[in-house]
Amino acid sequence: MSAPLSAEPTDLAAQPWFFCGIGGSGMLPLALILHGLGAQVAGSDRSRDQGRTPEKFAWLESLGFALHPQDGSGIVSPEQRLVASAAVEDTVPEVVRAAELGCQRMSRADLLARLFNAAGSGIAVGGTSGKSTVTGMIGWALTACGRDPTIMNGAVMKNFVAPDAPFASARVGGGDLFVSEVDESDGSIALYRPAVAVLGNVTLDHKSLEELRELFGAFLAHAGTAAINADDVESLALASRARRAITFAIDNPAADIGVDHFTQGATTLDAVVVDRRDQSRHALALQVPGRHNLANALAAIAACDAAGLPVAKTCAALAGYAGLARRFDIVGASPGGVTVIDDFGHNPDKVAATLRTLKAHPGRVIAFFQPHGYGPLRQMGAELAQTFAAELGSEDRTLLCDPVYFGGTTDRSVGSAEIAAAIRAAGGEAEHIADRAACADRIAAIARPGDRVVVMGARDDTLSQFARELLARL
Repeated sequence: MSAPLSAEPTDLAAQPWFFCGIGGSGMLPLALILHGLGAQVAGSDRSRDQGRTPEKFAWLESLGFALHPQDGSGIVSPEQRLVASAAVEDTVPEVVRAAELGCQRMSRADLLARLFNAAGSGIAVGGTSGKSTVTGMIGWALTACGRDPTIMNGAVMKNFVAPDAPFASARVGGGDLFVSEVDESDGSIALYRPAVAVLGNVTLDHKSLEELRELFGAFLAHAGTAAINADDVESLALASRARRAITFAIDNPAADIGVDHFTQGATTLDAVVVDRRDQSRHALALQVPGRHNLANALAAIAACDAAGLPVAKTCAALAGYAGLARRFDIVGASPGGVTVIDDFGHNPDKVAATLRTLKAHPGRVIAFFQPHGYGPLRQMGAELAQTFAAELGSEDRTLLCDPVYFGGTTDRSVGSAEIAAAIRAAGGEAEHIADRAACADRIAAIARPGDRVVVMGARDDTLSQFARELLARL
């Protein structure tokens, strides 16, 4: 992949843009940032055409975005730049029309890299899991401390949600700080030149470990300073690639930033953070639960320190961090005492973190899982099955519907039935019910007081609505 061309944000804002799939988690924040910089932005989305999440598209139109059916009708000028992910096929009407008119096509990753590299002082958050949360934590801490960053996130940041910003996955700041999660799955992490690079963990997801080691190693080498998780063996092994490193860890006593002790609540976490470089100690009170969120907070503290924000200020600011939508997002509890949680868990690492947080407290877990595609199941289905079987007990239940599928030519030879069978073979309790609505019927039938029902999956905004409807039924 070629290095991004240099371009000032004002130059990018002077051109008209068209986003194919504007409502997607990776596209929406970029469209919001360009719009916030003053650009003319239009778009289309198959979800809008299918009537899914209409409130999101109505909000975009209220902001001045011109939305069109995904039929090519929105591409009207060769001056427009088409933003489409690499997965968008050449037969999609927007792509066909853009080619006819001679419009420049840019991938989501290319556009993000241009905005990021032009900002002046970028903080790039990488790793297999936790990127969105760490990005949200860094962005909130910098904002709370008056640093006015631009933030690009793949999830809605609750701290920035407002009546006029219900889908706040981006924030446009006035300074040169740009905080963004960066993706390794398509190799685009190689495009970024961060002042600060964060590496949370390196585990199997979209690529082989050999490919990931090379990608993340080069990512650290391109940064001015790297914040590295010293509890992750793979990440720590790459520390020698960094020009300058700040390490963080819960367990590794050699890390620069660590923890003396911590206490987990059902929805909170309290800890004492130790900066071993000067032996200072700092109270940390998080309003999000789980050991993995303590690790995320340490990553944010290290990154902010590298960006010039003292550890004490970051710890204090994180007390006000409200979390992300669909990251252990407690939808509510039924009158009968069943709690429903909406969660983005979709790969083995994320699923394990969510299940461990739930199992740290009493009560049966009913895990509903909608795989985020057939391709990912072929890549990591065996590891997912092992995760569900290992993390849940004999009284817990896992229910899988068919993977999310919006059309296309993908290989569907491995599906949820095979994963459910693999969970059972590994000693877990799992059922495959193809239809999602039928899964809800089954959950309503088996749920009992004290249960925690967690709705997990990615690439489908309607999962949040499914979780809310499930709570209403219960």
